[in-house]
Amino acid sequence: MATKPHAFVAMPFGIKPGPDGTSIDFNRVYADYIAPALAKAGLEAFRADEETRAGDIRTDMFQELLVADLVIADLTTPNPNVWYELGVRHALRARGVVLVCGGSVTTAFDLYTDRKLRYGVKDGGPDPATVQQDIAALAKMIRDTMESWHGRKISPVYSLMPNLQEPDWKSLRIGNVNEFWQAHENWNAGIERARKAGQIGDLLTLADEAPVTAFRADAWIRAGIALRKLERFDVALEMLERGLAVEHGNRLAQREKGVCLQRLALAGAPNHSMDRARDHYRALLESTPKDPETWALLGRVDKDAWVAAWDLPDSDAAKMRADAAYEDALLRAAIESYESAFRAHPGHYYSGINALTLMRLHDELMGDQRYADEAAVMAGAIGFAATHEMDPGDQFYAKATLGDLAVLMDTPDAVRTHYKAAIAKIDGDWFALNSCRAQLMLLRKLGFRPEAVNAGIETFDRAMERLTRPADKWKPRQVILFSGHMVDAPDRGSPRFPADQETVAAKAIAQALDALNADGRDLALTQGAAGGDLLFLEACQARQVRCQLLLPFAEAEFIQRSILPSAGGDAWRQRYFAVKDKLPEPPREMPAALGTLPKDVDPFERCNLWLLYSALACGLDKVRFIALWNGGGADGPGGTKHMYDEVNRRTGRVTWLDTRMLFKGL
Repeated sequence: MATKPHAFVAMPFGIKPGPDGTSIDFNRVYADYIAPALAKAGLEAFRADEETRAGDIRTDMFQELLVADLVIADLTTPNPNVWYELGVRHALRARGVVLVCGGSVTTAFDLYTDRKLRYGVKDGGPDPATVQQDIAALAKMIRDTMESWHGRKISPVYSLMPNLQEPDWKSLRIGNVNEFWQAHENWNAGIERARKAGQIGDLLTLADEAPVTAFRADAWIRAGIALRKLERFDVALEMLERGLAVEHGNRLAQREKGVCLQRLALAGAPNHSMDRARDHYRALLESTPKDPETWALLGRVDKDAWVAAWDLPDSDAAKMRADAAYEDALLRAAIESYESAFRAHPGHYYSGINALTLMRLHDELMGDQRYADEAAVMAGAIGFAATHEMDPGDQFYAKATLGDLAVLMDTPDAVRTHYKAAIAKIDGDWFALNSCRAQLMLLRKLGFRPEAVNAGIETFDRAMERLTRPADKWKPRQVILFSGHMVDAPDRGSPRFPADQETVAAKAIAQALDALNADGRDLALTQGAAGGDLLFLEACQARQVRCQLLLPFAEAEFIQRSILPSAGGDAWRQRYFAVKDKLPEPPREMPAALGTLPKDVDPFERCNLWLLYSALACGLDKVRFIALWNGGGADGPGGTKHMYDEVNRRTGRVTWLDTRMLFKGL
């Protein structure tokens, strides 16, 4: 359940003269018109007069005008405070403003062409005859404004000065607004803990709970980058696109999106192709044509496409060389992009060594000297850049680049010397060493300078023999989510899951798991309540499925609220502990993992999303959902219906065990 977007309302307070001379009670306008419209659109409202703490009210006002997702300005009267606040917002942000007027519409020159929404006024307040219609119209305009964030710039300042950039709101912290920034710091600390611990489900849940959209966008982008590093490219792409919908100009996120598009294309994912990745990078380069990182990523797309065209499982060395030479157009495209990156930034030796290596391969495969003169010049520039790398964190890569240069044009002894110097600069990073070795293996397949290449491979092999390869993190084949009714409490009025139907429910759950071929390769996620959850967990453990429990409360409170009230509560408690004893890791408690429950967020809905995001973090295509459900609404927020709707919307891979059919007679 995401935290609601935040709206600041700039309007007069109390009773003020209207444009026709009659008085208007703007507190009624706010209470009966603006606040209901914001609630209908799903936003939380703030008005400066609602701040009761001691201090300068302008501090809170400036903070709100900077970070609020939306500002509603009531221009019914020529109120100088409202016009001042609107001007500040227009100066700080290009979008996110809705203008309303009661009765007549202002004809102020500066906003003459801006769309203003008129609401009816009668007897000093919103007109009862039109107020519901006015609320609906304002709610629609709010939603449309929020959804078209990257459409036309609303601020006349940014519209008339197209090169003006919005300030970095994160750096404009106002020190006196302690509560807002303390909440942000606590939230951000949780985000960082989740990221560092690799708990992507936690990170995604917290991202939805940021106090304003700008914070959420930042968290979605961080989550996308973490997911990309975990090779969960489909979910990473979803998160990056959510962040970019708010921060479209975030270059890092745009590059990361391209990487996801590329990797999904390589994996043969539906609706993905290398052309889509190429088009994405080329669109970025239109706005920043000298960005070396984007040029290098574009080069990687064509290089990967070239390698994929000849590195086939059934090909021998001769066929690989012939196919590699035949795909010379792809090879030259990759060279051009890597070379463009190096020319844009001659210190970018990563792109330089890639361009040079591909140039040498091209000339050898094609039997010509097309790149000979250019390669000779580039070799010196690359060597100079790598030799003079000043960043201590990049010393391994700089010295490895000198080893790569030696592979292209020096002796096997020189290759060993440079690679050994590189290996000495890294603290047993098996993956970094293997990455360098993989590039040499590619050269070996094409028979390029075998003595030099073999010397490099042998050097890395010897270094890697001393290391233990890090165990690959266990990745489930499929992730099976479950949500279902609790066993009825003895005093429940209308039966939903009677205790005498336990055997029927257990059989249905077992059959659903068998239909999914559930076994030890899979992960099961649920809460652990008496009834459906525990029956599901028992069935999973019988099939060796790895189980993980996510609890919406601390365990003791969870048992009191979700186990003991059911019929036979003591017996269910014993079954809970029996399941817990077999878990590979203890249940995770939401308050400890995610922190304090945000305002107006239901714990059960939050836990549902936590479960769902934890499943999605393993890969969108892996998620399966079993629901033991009667198809109706829950007794309160966060029931099976909420989880069913969320999963069905995202994946559609749902097994619904309809208790109306299973429990005949209810």
